Amino acid sequence: MNPLDANDPLARYRERFLPTPGLISYLDGNSLGRPLAASVERVETFLREEWAGKLIRGWDDGWMSQPLTVGDELGRVALGAAPGQVAIGDSTTVLLYKTIRAALDARPDRTEIVIDRENFPTDRYLVEGIASDRGLTVRWVDTDPAAGVTPELVAAAIGPDTAVTLFSSVAYRSGFLAEVEAITALVHDAGALTIWDLSHSVGSVPTPLDDWGVDLAVGCGYKYLNGGPGAPAFLYVRRDLQGSLRQPIQGWLGSRTPFEMGQGYEPAEGIRGWLSGTPPMVGLQAMRDMIALIDEVGLDAVRTKSVALTEYAITLVDEHLPTATLASPRDAARRGGHITVDHPRFAELLPGLWASGVIPDFRRPDGLRLGPSPLSTSYAEVEAGVLAMRDALGE
Repeated sequence: MNPLDANDPLARYRERFLPTPGLISYLDGNSLGRPLAASVERVETFLREEWAGKLIRGWDDGWMSQPLTVGDELGRVALGAAPGQVAIGDSTTVLLYKTIRAALDARPDRTEIVIDRENFPTDRYLVEGIASDRGLTVRWVDTDPAAGVTPELVAAAIGPDTAVTLFSSVAYRSGFLAEVEAITALVHDAGALTIWDLSHSVGSVPTPLDDWGVDLAVGCGYKYLNGGPGAPAFLYVRRDLQGSLRQPIQGWLGSRTPFEMGQGYEPAEGIRGWLSGTPPMVGLQAMRDMIALIDEVGLDAVRTKSVALTEYAITLVDEHLPTATLASPRDAARRGGHITVDHPRFAELLPGLWASGVIPDFRRPDGLRLGPSPLSTSYAEVEAGVLAMRDALGE
């Protein structure tokens, strides 16, 4: 056993995750989290007792409220959000579309959307498409690919024409941890609204949204929230904005009286008005167990373990991969839960690593992302992964 595992106060929680046959090192928890054994039981119970047992009656027996009740739990445990501000449903793409459109409608006299060139493709593509449809300007922030968005860069990009900014709290490639509170304050001083993509931070990095004054936030449910492939995303709308912002996808569930099936759309009050279609009940179930586990462990303890794992990974990379380049911040205060290591041969080596049971993630042009998930990844896995990379490179 790696001595760091022997002294890890969170080591016992790894037993709660399902094992994967042939796995030596899983370093992609920042992209798809491993399933909890409890989630298998919960989903099976839902299929047998809730779906098969209740059929359509389930909507009147708790299903309809789960996007909001589980949203409140997620807000309390991982987002620093008071009740009534978080809802679960739709995909990250759909929720980003809703928030961008709503923010633009709230600033009708402004003509610019500000986003960085290193943001996740979905975020960039949505901004480009919406700007094209509405005749707006995209103001791009150029960042260091090994770093991310800083207050200085944002201050230079925003102005009286800025309607909304869209940044990621943790950069998907470099793992750079943005100064969310400081950037949000700058954007507010310019009279604009902020949207934060929390997909690579939620469940791993504390994000006290209420305290930071964030306007809108979106994130996925299948990375550190372990909801499974395609798990529903979540949406945060600050309470004082819920009466003035209006989301553009007017589905039946977001109406004030959905079961009256009436003529004309009138949005429900509060966060429920941001829902659109039927709740994704099966996909929602697995997230509940990871939210409960994070609550049990404590998000601060999760973050401490995450920092320790990435610090260990950096130490091993420095020692064993002399021809590779760290493309992530060394300062833990500016780093999320993953790192990226660049080498021109990594693309050709990835299939062999996967075949051997070592699973990092590849990001072009030549980066391997190492994303240990704090509650399911051991220090021994991190070591095995880096040593396998060393052996593959012949170093």
